[in-house]
Amino acid sequence: MMEGENLGVGLVDHIKVYHIDAFSKLPDRGNPAGVVLDGETLTEEQMRKVAEKVGFNETAFVCPSAQADLKIRFFTPGHEMNVCGHATMAAVYALQTKGWLGDRKEITIETKAGVLPIRIDIDEEVCITMRQAAPQFQAFSGSVEALAHAMGIEETDIETKLPILYGSTGIWTLLVPIKTLAAFTRMKPKNERFPSVLKDMPRASVHPFCLETYDANAHMHARHFSSPFSGTVEDPVTGTASGVMGAYYARYLNRMGDQDTLQLVIEQGQEIGRDGRVRVTVTNGDIVEITGHAVYVADMEIDL
Repeated sequence: MMEGENLGVGLVDHIKVYHIDAFSKLPDRGNPAGVVLDGETLTEEQMRKVAEKVGFNETAFVCPSAQADLKIRFFTPGHEMNVCGHATMAAVYALQTKGWLGDRKEITIETKAGVLPIRIDIDEEVCITMRQAAPQFQAFSGSVEALAHAMGIEETDIETKLPILYGSTGIWTLLVPIKTLAAFTRMKPKNERFPSVLKDMPRASVHPFCLETYDANAHMHARHFSSPFSGTVEDPVTGTASGVMGAYYARYLNRMGDQDTLQLVIEQGQEIGRDGRVRVTVTNGDIVEITGHAVYVADMEIDL
């Protein structure tokens, strides 16, 4: 069905939502997402209401597309997002395991961040790779002290030898280098302060990271604090921010060397019991892909 052909939009009373955990092979780890496979039956406001009732950081709504194999729309409890890495992983996993994709290994998805290619590898488990938009960076001009206090830490915890930058591979977040892993356990975000601190981009999220890790096989550790406009506080394991963090690693830590391709493992969620992993590949400095697993958790019925 092509976009706009469904005449029953907005007439549904209840909707099935699949709870999928992304960036983990185990339920109740990684990042939970809601997935609605018949999103074309809902109005935009109904999508937001479903996301609010589901209560996860994002819910993905699969719809027909005239530009790609399918369209995915992403909603927090508060508003629509241009793109979301973990909810994309969850949606593609649901589509593949429910048989909607047949034996296809490559598809394209239309998002508000553009049309993005997806690769699906199946061995014993489903592994999904998502191409992201080209990385962009912009300087942070606010108070470092106010930023630290908004995260619940001290200014001395921030690593000033590295730049604090807004970064995007589809969604803008503020990348904040932190000196030690120990500081992450002390973070208690005051999200309502973020817009006044992030004067350049008041709707951006905040993504502190460091090079110390819990897992010896990981290259970077992070947390992700939501914009207060999203209606959530913290994102457990963040695909889009991990992607732009990989581009930051390649560009500002000069870790590409003579390599054309850089491969990283990002860990996130340990402080809140979610323990997820994102694999990030950066090619030629500006082609960014994220790779991860997902796992089905439960069906949910949402009444509208």
